[in-house]
Amino acid sequence: MQGFPIARPGMRIGLLGGSFDPPHLGHVHITREAMKRFGLDRVWWLVSPGNPLKAEGPASLDRRMAAARAVMDHPRVEITDIEARLGTRYTAATLSALLPRYLGVRFVWLMGADNLAGFHRWDRWEWIMRQVPVGVIARPGERTAARHAPAAARFERARLRGSEARRLPGATPPAWCFLNIPMVKMSSTELRSRGDWVR
Repeated sequence: MQGFPIARPGMRIGLLGGSFDPPHLGHVHITREAMKRFGLDRVWWLVSPGNPLKAEGPASLDRRMAAARAVMDHPRVEITDIEARLGTRYTAATLSALLPRYLGVRFVWLMGADNLAGFHRWDRWEWIMRQVPVGVIARPGERTAARHAPAAARFERARLRGSEARRLPGATPPAWCFLNIPMVKMSSTELRSRGDWVR
């Protein structure tokens, strides 16, 4: 496992968590769009040891990390095993450990619209919204469900318009922004079902 990434106070860093089982061009696409639209200095992929909301475990962490590095080759993107190092599996616990370690860094939690639709089922989801700005990126077939999600309704007043996206990293939480972007129709589930990635 690698060490913790280096970040200076004032840097704007997007955090994209997930099992990446497998990583694919959809992940690459939303990472590049998030960097551009939110004006991020870096994006860290947090390749998780396992997703608590999924019954079946993913492929080995080493394999997923290697695959992530192969698909996401960009000087401002770091592939990390932070959650394995911290011993965390839930986003709230990860943020609880990361924020004091990186004082002054402006983190933005990044998620696909499919995650926003079920965000209210995450551990301490309201606490997450009050700790870091959240950038939501459109995913195929998930726009309507995301816009009507309980989390979207609960924090409607904290939403920034798409035209204000570059303000998000500097916004005081709760703050979130939904990005409508050209989409890449690809998912880890589809790749596994096609047999392109065998655990």
